[in-house]
Amino acid sequence: MATPLSATKLLAVLKAEGCKVVEYRSWRTHNRNSKGAWGPVNGVMIHHTVSSGEDSSVALCYNGHTLLPGPLCHTVGGKSGKLYMVSAGRANHAGSGDGDVLRAVINETALPADNQANTDGNSRFYGLEIVNLGNGKDTYPATQYDAAVRWAAAICRAHGWGAASVIGHKEWQPGKIDPHGPVEGRGPFNMTAFRRDVAERLKNAASWSSGSTPSTPDTAEDPMAGMTKQDIYEAVWRTDAITAPATATDRATNKTWEPQSYLKDIGNRVRSMDSRLAAQSAAITELTRTVTQLATNSESLDADALVHRIEQAIEAIDIRLEVTS
Repeated sequence: MATPLSATKLLAVLKAEGCKVVEYRSWRTHNRNSKGAWGPVNGVMIHHTVSSGEDSSVALCYNGHTLLPGPLCHTVGGKSGKLYMVSAGRANHAGSGDGDVLRAVINETALPADNQANTDGNSRFYGLEIVNLGNGKDTYPATQYDAAVRWAAAICRAHGWGAASVIGHKEWQPGKIDPHGPVEGRGPFNMTAFRRDVAERLKNAASWSSGSTPSTPDTAEDPMAGMTKQDIYEAVWRTDAITAPATATDRATNKTWEPQSYLKDIGNRVRSMDSRLAAQSAAITELTRTVTQLATNSESLDADALVHRIEQAIEAIDIRLEVTS
């Protein structure tokens, strides 16, 4: 546990790490401290904004919206590589998450599955919102990714934490997917790879620049690297909750798992379709409610705010696919 960095100290450590920092409005005193604790802090959390446009995304994270007051993070990472400071205190970014995950972050051990929402994360984590639509198609430029790595490393370095103190929102709160989407030259945004890049920076001085953004894709993260065909068979049996045959000979020739696996995959695809339909329904409902509210109050339509509200409504749907035997 650690005392949160002051605004002055936070700014200093980010600049020392080579971050391009922009002080946005009254960020030093802009916070939610009146609504709850800020600290002790234990780690940093990475998000995506579900928005586009650097200026509008920064304004959104500073001000918040009708459903959630700002600030919505401590720093906003623009596609330009600039880091916009929007708060130095408690911010509405982490929400309630898994207490087991918090304990793992504190102990810097392997993260368990985030299957609970029983612990306040806003008091314990610094938050970075990276500007990205989060639709799986919007790319994180290399300079934006590098800035995020430097931001996380700077805070970890200041507190004496390792890279295991860095988590994604999707590793904290059930149902979240951020950060999500392709990273330029690297493939999908991978938190394990992100922590590896933070760890690489922490091995060096804060001024280190060489190799800060590895250019090779995350092929080293292939979970099946070095596995035999039999290892893969048995991993499938375990994942699909199918009991493996007792003998090595039967395990090598058994085909029972294959049709069962197909059936389970079909079931999961059906559940995935259900989740998409639910998301569409939530979007339509939120759109109808917002338009009706605006018409009733004779208010003008803020397109960006409407899109954000619809995205939030979709993200609030907690549909978790379960593989059953």
